[in-house]
Amino acid sequence: MIFLAGASGNTAFWQPVIKRLPQEYEKVAIAYPSFGGHPDHVAVQSFQSLQDYVLEHISEPSIVIAQFMGGIFAVQAALQKPQHVKALVLVATSGGIDLSRFDVADWRKDYQQTFSVPDWFVQHQPHLDDFLDQITCPVLLIWGDADPISPVAVGQYLHSKIVNSELHIIENGQHDLAEVYSDQVTELIQNFLIKYSL
Repeated sequence: MIFLAGASGNTAFWQPVIKRLPQEYEKVAIAYPSFGGHPDHVAVQSFQSLQDYVLEHISEPSIVIAQFMGGIFAVQAALQKPQHVKALVLVATSGGIDLSRFDVADWRKDYQQTFSVPDWFVQHQPHLDDFLDQITCPVLLIWGDADPISPVAVGQYLHSKIVNSELHIIENGQHDLAEVYSDQVTELIQNFLIKYSL
């Protein structure tokens, strides 16, 4: 299991879920250079190079579990390395889609005031809408119904575009729902793993 953090790069975000998942799974949280207090990396100087860095770490068949901006890397992994991505779990993410059609809160200004991260990360806005139907692995979508940054409509849109996907909505879940409602999120992931014999 490979865990991808959101825009903060905080790998500890996933710890409550990691602790609850069965011990037989190997679990790796990929750290982003220059994010979340992690050291810089000479090869990571742009969003594309960060994406390449993350995808290089997905080198064997894995279940990729991603929060918010990490969902962009997860979707790209499923598109570029389908032999290595057995399934995706996307939690309150953009998935790399064009968000201009949705009523979403602009997180970028507050984010830059809270976290010290490269400008290129905040400015990058990938549009992968036209490629989502090429994802063939099972995809679990988990959303909260009180998330202004990635509202339920985004999850519904991804569900409509990704053929082999299922959407679950957690009541009162906000953008940090994977941490706050880690027991419910873990149960959804476990049921998903059983359903697809992963």
